[in-house]
Amino acid sequence: MRAILYIAHGTRSKKGANEARKFVEQVMNRVDIPIQEISFLELTEPLMDEGFKRCVERGATIISVIPLFLLAAGHIKQDIPQTLSSLHARFPLIQILVEDPFGVQEKILDAAAELVRGTAGDLQQKDRLLIVGRGSGDPQIQADFSMIAGGMRKRLGIQHVSVCYLAAAEPRLKSGMDTVLKNAGGRVIVLPYLLFSGLLSSEIEREVIKRIKEGKQLLNIGPLSRHHIFEEIVIERATENWLPSDSHKVLSS
Repeated sequence: MRAILYIAHGTRSKKGANEARKFVEQVMNRVDIPIQEISFLELTEPLMDEGFKRCVERGATIISVIPLFLLAAGHIKQDIPQTLSSLHARFPLIQILVEDPFGVQEKILDAAAELVRGTAGDLQQKDRLLIVGRGSGDPQIQADFSMIAGGMRKRLGIQHVSVCYLAAAEPRLKSGMDTVLKNAGGRVIVLPYLLFSGLLSSEIEREVIKRIKEGKQLLNIGPLSRHHIFEEIVIERATENWLPSDSHKVLSS
């Protein structure tokens, strides 16, 4: 029997954890598969081990793992595979299929542009967009954000699109915001490239509020999961042909 295990990042923020749970509950209600469980990589219960065990206890023999992660950084490349490898050693008869993170998709960039326009209204050439990523030492993440910035520039029709990070990469949030505000002739629109709210989004919001109090024109777009496209992508992955294929990473006995 097939099961689906959704894996979110986890956060100390109750608001962020509740957002992730609500998101997964909405997906579960639209997916006709009896065994579905949510889990978190860290900081929030239930953790991956517990979510996996719940699937097994409910009769699962094949578990499709769907990570709710935007890009393929360390958690996707190391932490999740290590945990699943350990679980497979404990449950060798369970076949595990692992989906990819969301990645850089045209429809996700379309959705991000819709969120920007929905909050900022009509954009002017003097407006600037600052994309704020979680940050990673993985060079692929910088390459991904270069693609994201280019895609947003094209979709929004503005030239000034910058990227900064909350950790592990440069420029950091404060420096990136200083730079973009220094020469801004219009509004600075801040796009957190984060799926859900949490302590990181709160850090962005505090910095935005600080700059607004200094007389700067800023808008914070908020987390990406406000757009329905993410729910649609997860539902598509949960309901696609689940037999092992080249599109899945497979752990089996």
